[in-house]
Amino acid sequence: MAVLPMRRISIYGLKSQRKGVLELLQRRGAVEVIQEPMKEEALSTMDTQAARNQFAATQATAKRALEILDIHCPVKKSPLAMLEGRRPISLEAYNSSLQRVTEIGSTASRIVQLEREREDCKAEILRLQTQLESLTPWLGLDISMRMKGTRSTSVFIGTFPQAYTREQILEALAQKLPEVRGIEVEVLSTLSQQTCVFLVCLSEESAAVETALRSMGFAWPQNPSKKPPSQRAEQLKGWIQEQEKKQDGILQELKTYGDRRDDLCFLYDYYAMRIEKYEVLALLRQSRRTFIITGYLPAKNVPALEKELTETFTVFVETEEPGEDEKVPVALENNGFAAPMEPVLEGYSLPKRGEVDPCTPMACFYYLLFGMMLSDAAYGLIMTIGCAIALLKFKNMESGLKKSLKMFMYSGISTTFWGILFGSWFGDAVTVISKTFFGTEVTIPALWFVPLNEPMRLLVFSFLLGIIHLFAGLGVQFYQCAKAGRWKDAIYDVVFWYLLVGGGIVYLLTMEMTTEMLGLGFTLPEPVGTISAICAGIGAVGVLFTAGRESKNPGKRLLKGIYGLYNVSGYLSDILSYSRLLALGLATGVIASVFNQMGAMVGGGVVGAIVFTLVFLIGHTLNIGINVLGAYVHTNRLQYVEFFGKFYEGGGKKFNPFAAHTKYYKIREENKP
Repeated sequence: MAVLPMRRISIYGLKSQRKGVLELLQRRGAVEVIQEPMKEEALSTMDTQAARNQFAATQATAKRALEILDIHCPVKKSPLAMLEGRRPISLEAYNSSLQRVTEIGSTASRIVQLEREREDCKAEILRLQTQLESLTPWLGLDISMRMKGTRSTSVFIGTFPQAYTREQILEALAQKLPEVRGIEVEVLSTLSQQTCVFLVCLSEESAAVETALRSMGFAWPQNPSKKPPSQRAEQLKGWIQEQEKKQDGILQELKTYGDRRDDLCFLYDYYAMRIEKYEVLALLRQSRRTFIITGYLPAKNVPALEKELTETFTVFVETEEPGEDEKVPVALENNGFAAPMEPVLEGYSLPKRGEVDPCTPMACFYYLLFGMMLSDAAYGLIMTIGCAIALLKFKNMESGLKKSLKMFMYSGISTTFWGILFGSWFGDAVTVISKTFFGTEVTIPALWFVPLNEPMRLLVFSFLLGIIHLFAGLGVQFYQCAKAGRWKDAIYDVVFWYLLVGGGIVYLLTMEMTTEMLGLGFTLPEPVGTISAICAGIGAVGVLFTAGRESKNPGKRLLKGIYGLYNVSGYLSDILSYSRLLALGLATGVIASVFNQMGAMVGGGVVGAIVFTLVFLIGHTLNIGINVLGAYVHTNRLQYVEFFGKFYEGGGKKFNPFAAHTKYYKIREENKP
């Protein structure tokens, strides 16, 4: 439960050592560099946009080369490959690869060029094949399609937009040209919407025949070849074979680069680091011979970094407490139990300056609420064992993913706990299996009670857990106020609400109508009701007269007090929200039981066992997937809305240090302090 205290750091050094200092800071990943306003006329900043654009272009080439290799030289990856994290690379190996950056860049460019050539070949093959297909109807023609005739004859080679027979063409021409004789027609091919023809007539009758043909929709072929169609087709086939041979050669060369994937990954990461370094370089204040780096870093990292900088370079390091008005970045540090809550908290907002880190109180309730919503011991064991195996096997997993898996592992432990209390093991699978296949009914008794049999009992417990959760949120608010020395705010905003809400709840428990409705076996005595009513009254009066204390106008102060008192309905709404614990807990068990009953409908025997196994595996896989998602969403909702609503504002900016934010590799230094 700690927000790391931050220090402001300024590093003054010689420009000749700027590169080394920046690279050291990037490897350490400890300082978030900021841009300071220019106060000194002798200092200026650099425009690094052109260089960054060039680096981004080279990085894009490396990315494209990797995509090409993934297409033509695919590598089989495990479904769990995402858990492996970035591969560690020693500083010595990094420096060794650094010497080959230019050569690796040439390789990336060559791969991209080869892919372009292959795409050109593919497009050319498609173009040639289209031409070849267009020649198919004309293969019966043994002369050039450009033939127009001889001295005494005219030749018409073209198409009609519908199916014609030779007889139909001659009849149509006879009707249109009754005085013209000696027309010879040959139908080369016929399709449903096209007829290819060869027609010969006397030269003096050419104009009349052409007019008649056009009236029938005749059209000359597009781009006719000089050679006869059959010869042209053979020529096209030869060109296609040449392009296919060229394409095969390109593919073979591409495959020779399959073992260069690691180099391309390095190139991509290298330019990612350079882009980030030049982004930081643009923030520095510089003169002709000096530079100044300003930023923030956690106070605990100051001694080690200051020692390394001063021992390695000729620099002066100055650190100081940030000013009151500075928006300092936020970095969290928690133990193994609370750290998994950090990604959940970031999904809402990080604490602003002066707020506490709520991860520890969050964790205490988060795992509890998640497990109660899922509440099946078998599902919990699957989650716990699966996450534990992944965490043990993949040691190099990224920090954020590791925290998320730990969160689900702890939630799985909680789920197992609640499942044992409620007697749910894949729903009622044990009872159904024993009764269906073994003729006897075996049950695993609940250590507490079965929610399906006593839903009201679970509802009351959900409300009780919700009240504790809300009051814990008020407790964190009290702690924040007390830590800041605002004791009056602690009394006005916390103690009065404890008295009002707590007193009201206790008073309700002195009424028989309330206890009977909730199914409670007790009713608090009347003296307790009197005391609780007095406490609630004190709380109500306190809220009424202090909720609007910021206003100097008495009328506004009273109106704000009334509005603040009305917020008691918000507490009622918040408490009712915890009924989702009942809803999701019952949903998990009911759906599991339905799938068990569906699987057992066929009965016993071999066929029944096969059907039951299939339904069991599919049904419970769907059930655990849907309800884990539901439990995750609704647990987050109870944290964000109900719990945080009592003490937390957020709005902090995440600490984003200048570091090697790479995709494939992370630099490992043996002597790293």
